[in-house]
Amino acid sequence: MARRKVDVAIIGGGTAGMVAWRQARKHTESVLMIEGDRFGTTCARVGCMPSKLLIRAAEAAHEVRQSSRFGIEHGEYRVDGAAVMARVRRYRDQFVDGVLETIEKIPAEQRLLARARFSAPMELELENGDRIDADRIVIATGSRSHVVPMLKAAGSRLITSEAIFDWTDLPESVAVFGPGVIGLELGQALARLGVRVRMFGVGGRLGPIRDSKIREIALEAFNRDFPLDPDARVHEISASEQGVDIRFDDAHGDPVSEGFEWLLAATGRRPNVDDLGLEHSGLALDERGVPRFDPFTLQCGDSPVFIAGDANEDRPLLHEAANEGRLAGQNAGSWPQIRARDRRTPLGIVFTDPQIIQVGELPDEASAEAGRRIASGSISFRRQGRSRVMGRNLGRLVVHGEFGSGRFLGAEMAGPAAEHIAHLLAWAVEQKLTVARMLEMPFYHPVIEEGVRSALYDLNHELKNGPPPAGDCTDCGPGV
Repeated sequence: MARRKVDVAIIGGGTAGMVAWRQARKHTESVLMIEGDRFGTTCARVGCMPSKLLIRAAEAAHEVRQSSRFGIEHGEYRVDGAAVMARVRRYRDQFVDGVLETIEKIPAEQRLLARARFSAPMELELENGDRIDADRIVIATGSRSHVVPMLKAAGSRLITSEAIFDWTDLPESVAVFGPGVIGLELGQALARLGVRVRMFGVGGRLGPIRDSKIREIALEAFNRDFPLDPDARVHEISASEQGVDIRFDDAHGDPVSEGFEWLLAATGRRPNVDDLGLEHSGLALDERGVPRFDPFTLQCGDSPVFIAGDANEDRPLLHEAANEGRLAGQNAGSWPQIRARDRRTPLGIVFTDPQIIQVGELPDEASAEAGRRIASGSISFRRQGRSRVMGRNLGRLVVHGEFGSGRFLGAEMAGPAAEHIAHLLAWAVEQKLTVARMLEMPFYHPVIEEGVRSALYDLNHELKNGPPPAGDCTDCGPGV
């Protein structure tokens, strides 16, 4: 058994870990990044990038199928599933290779492929029995798919989003469990590529959507592509010779049985912290088994341990993982001098059609209890000019502002070009602009952003009218 002493040990070689290594190294050369599985990132291997490749293929197929509405007859067309998946895997591998090239540039003595666990506070044990003594530690172990127990009855026909990009062809049918971000993106893409898809949810939730009217619009849109029941009653899941059989109640409440080639479990992700030996770390853990940490410094308690990226399950998005890796690595490197930073404006995008976004602060019970008086404005895209021209006039935008200050707080939307509108609105929140100032900005014609202006006009009208009397919040909730 060998022992090694380092200033900073980073557990995990994904997005957060790589950025943390780069920042810590600005303070010391005694840095070691330890990866337990494969170097690379969730985004490049099984997340953002391969999913967008599949989605783009689905968009192309959908555009061909919808072209007759513009007077363009396409005749016969065919989706070549093998070619679709070959392109997905080819570009996926290129993205992964790019990450690995970055890893290879890290000095060999500063990276290690091995599983590491806490054996004592500030001591890590490797799978071969070697020990690492570290003055500071960054936990950046990422996350993995979470499969609820009932889905395991599908046996060998159970698949997660981490495996479908290795398909060499598109299947005939897929049952998707979980209408969250991953389930919605992949389910709709597969359906538009000709796969028979049915989606099951529990409790009525649809992605991250909070606004009830936006939820209705999104549900209408998805059900045009495939059957989606966000509060399904499933009686039984069983493996069969053909794949998997599912007994459930249909939209009329009648029991039916349907067979599928695969069951895709898209029932969330869980942080990779359960095999880190955290019981030996001396860190306080929450009910999920995740170390308790300060979101503004990423420090775990008062220890020289920091946690970043999906491992802390705070904001499990790539750009947030990079931001957190930067902060955790900097604070680990400069310890005991640590800095607190304001978090960047929350920004979430679901790459479905219509796209779904959430930006900044959205009204909830917490804001009401804190005494925040929030006004809301909205617009439907059903009659918005440019959206109608494009044949994509299904959607709704709800924007929020603060009574008194007039400051723009956030927005939620399902609709066309939402990924670009999300950035526009996130920048406005980050700059602490007022709604009145935003309305002074230039808007071209005809563009979808004119819908943003209409929603802001509606919000500004509410702000000028002033808040409702105390205790009367019938007009201050989401969806107004």
